[in-house]
Amino acid sequence: MTTGLAALFVVCWSSGFVGAKLGAQAYAVSTVLAWRFLPLAGVLLLVTALRRDRTRPGRTELLRQSVIGLLSQSGYLLTVYWAIDLGVSTGTTALVDGTQPLVVAALAGPLLGVALRGRQRVGLLLGLVAVGAVTWADAGAPGTHAAPWAYVVPFAGMACLVAATFLERRSPGPPAPWRNLTIHCTTSAVVFSLIALVRGTAVPPPEPAFWVATAWLVAFPTFGGYGLYWLLLQRVGMTTVNSLLFLVPPVTTAWGALWFGEPVSAVTIVGLTLALLATWLVTAEGGGARRRKQVARSGRP
Repeated sequence: MTTGLAALFVVCWSSGFVGAKLGAQAYAVSTVLAWRFLPLAGVLLLVTALRRDRTRPGRTELLRQSVIGLLSQSGYLLTVYWAIDLGVSTGTTALVDGTQPLVVAALAGPLLGVALRGRQRVGLLLGLVAVGAVTWADAGAPGTHAAPWAYVVPFAGMACLVAATFLERRSPGPPAPWRNLTIHCTTSAVVFSLIALVRGTAVPPPEPAFWVATAWLVAFPTFGGYGLYWLLLQRVGMTTVNSLLFLVPPVTTAWGALWFGEPVSAVTIVGLTLALLATWLVTAEGGGARRRKQVARSGRP
């Protein structure tokens, strides 16, 4: 069950970058994001009310989850859509955002008191090389119109998701995926609606294609991506979930090449391969660690 959920999570998370490309090509980003979350927040609030969930969050937890939603959805999605709208390819954007497990591993020492092993340090270095190689290949590809500074934008989105993950892991109570998703989406609906109103792009276009794209973004990236993210975080832990994000760039790169004709060079393939190797080096446990866990489970000295 967990393996199937993990595979579905990778596909759904990848679909968010494809949906961002589809939306950014034809409509204002603020319009797409506002109408992605307004109906969704309304449905989630209605279902939550009908469920009569007795585990209502306190004021502190409500504020915490609102901040998490502001980081993991509002800040993250704004940077993803903005980067793709600026011309950064979907695969490169996914890879930069997918460096989250490396950043989490690097920050685990000072924030959580977890020491990095030598293999993890090598993995972090390989991850940086991978991101640099893929970004360089994307920026130098024929037909690329993204400015050099545009490649910094996805890093801001990755930082938002990293901060949200650490904040979530410090929550005192047990996770409540449905309740938290409702709070996150409602927060994003308010933020994106305000942005659309300020920019004068709140009125949705009449084309059916807009609503098809909106339905895609609600069903796959939101329910599938974010919902499974927090569910898997509860089932398998932060390190494993974040390592799955490195499977997203290859899948997204394949989608971008097939659907949008985005260039895939040999350097891109090498960079993605290095990224996968870096993730394994950072997140895989050594034999000694595995033996210690097996002993702990069996109760034998």
